[in-house]
Amino acid sequence: MKHNKYYKADILSAGQFTKEDVELVIEHATEMREVVRTKDYSDILRGKIMTALFYEPSSRTFGSFIAAMQRLGGGFIPLQGVLYSSVSKGETFSDTIQTFASYSDVIVIRHPQIGAAKTAAEVSDKPIINAGDGVGEHPSQALLDLFTIKDHFGNIDGITITFVGDLLNGRTVHSLVTLLSLYKPKVINFVAPAELRMPEDLVGQIQKTGVQTQVVETLDEVLGSSDVLYITRVQKERFRDLDVYERLKHRYVITKETMQAAKKTAVLMHPFPRIGEIETAIDSDPRALYIREQMPNGMYIRMALLSLVLGEK
Repeated sequence: MKHNKYYKADILSAGQFTKEDVELVIEHATEMREVVRTKDYSDILRGKIMTALFYEPSSRTFGSFIAAMQRLGGGFIPLQGVLYSSVSKGETFSDTIQTFASYSDVIVIRHPQIGAAKTAAEVSDKPIINAGDGVGEHPSQALLDLFTIKDHFGNIDGITITFVGDLLNGRTVHSLVTLLSLYKPKVINFVAPAELRMPEDLVGQIQKTGVQTQVVETLDEVLGSSDVLYITRVQKERFRDLDVYERLKHRYVITKETMQAAKKTAVLMHPFPRIGEIETAIDSDPRALYIREQMPNGMYIRMALLSLVLGEK
């Protein structure tokens, strides 16, 4: 293996990855998928400990990081609801991070504040992996989404990707668009109500690469040309005015009729949890990738990241 620049490095932002880095992670994830399918288990991280330090609720990200560490032979310290532990007694964020850094080899952190993972990295002598910082970023989710798209289509270049829903608060979308700017998709569409539009700086970031973008409020305008439909939930926890949330929460719902109007070759993705944005009747549609491909790819990507951060130089 060539020099691994991510050995003992922090994974904080999608913006830290070059295209070569992304391809390396995807290559490793593909290998990890083969390991799981053929042997179930590897021991390359035997003797290593991961702390999963989650200040916000999580099921898929939390569970897949733990499953990833177990599949690689390592141990883990699972901490959800950290706000109800010593933090509630007044312990500082810095003290919490340094405490668990002393117990483990890597800390995977989710926190409601943008930049919390970066702050953790500044005080930790062990690598930090950002598992979501408020409405900021979610780099491992972006990597698994990109892996899913590339694995399905064979390439990112030349396809049309449509993001739908809460694009203002959707950290998964923010990170994925950053990674997509390394490639040459044909078009990226952003479908959202005016209150939940994609941040202008991120739209500008992709436009600078020469990729065509469209910002619209109606899915019908771009449905028929989309190769990837990436649906997000409207995030209740980010709203101060719940009346606005109630008005917007079901603005876009993917139904059987929606999929009938979509391309036969289009795929449907969602980072989950879903709160009514995709009817469950769609789950059996072979174009729905969120359960059969996207979710398992999360574990493979996280196995890849952990093996890079804790494995060989």
